[in-house]
Amino acid sequence: MLIIGELINGMYRQIGKAIEDKDKRPIQNVAKQQVERGATVLDVNTGPLAKDPVEVMKWLTDVIQEATNVSLCFDSTRPAVIEAGLKCAKNKAMINSTTADDEKLNTLLPLAKKYNARIIGLTTDKGGVPRDRYKRSELAMKIMSSCLEHGVDLEDVYIDPIVLPVNVAQPQAVEVLESIREFRVISDPPPKTVVGLSNVSQGTKQRSLINRTFLVMAAASGLAAAIVDPLDKELMDAMITAELILGRNIYCDSYLEAYRKR
Repeated sequence: MLIIGELINGMYRQIGKAIEDKDKRPIQNVAKQQVERGATVLDVNTGPLAKDPVEVMKWLTDVIQEATNVSLCFDSTRPAVIEAGLKCAKNKAMINSTTADDEKLNTLLPLAKKYNARIIGLTTDKGGVPRDRYKRSELAMKIMSSCLEHGVDLEDVYIDPIVLPVNVAQPQAVEVLESIREFRVISDPPPKTVVGLSNVSQGTKQRSLINRTFLVMAAASGLAAAIVDPLDKELMDAMITAELILGRNIYCDSYLEAYRKR
């Protein structure tokens, strides 16, 4: 499973202060820790308080790439901020994210094509988050079709069915799992799937337990990638073990260690 580390985000106090102070050490430490724990992509978000998010994204990208050699996932609602990161990226990058709205697709898919970047497509539009798997599949097909029109390689497309908090939208957890299964038959090749895992436990008291249980269930449904906190050891151990049981890794007594070293 592609693990996208979520911790370099200006909304977190430590990262926000480091951005404000232009102190690269805390950012590099968090970047290296996430990679050591199994992240193969790092999400990069300047946060809402950055005074000049374009320049901050450039700075963050350079700072992270000084310390690690993994791919970066540029996370912003502003296309100019995303492009600032894409211009500085040394490895194949990812865009987080587009919705199924034509305006967003026609803005962000050309960037994905121009920079040969992977892209996350959210199954939502101006009508909001769908309430069932059928509407999610309809929006997923629209995103895939638009990718083809813009010349974006379908191998680089990740569809996000949008996980909602289980404490306020409990039936939606099942709909998301069913959507992951159904997305596998909407195109050839099928789109890869990704979830922002922490959303499922937002506002609950057993966040880590809910997160890792849902991640294991999603892996069994065919999930290809997840945006997670890789420093949650129990979460990562559960994911690695689920992939082992699903036959995606070869068993050895030290399989947890082996996974992290590969």
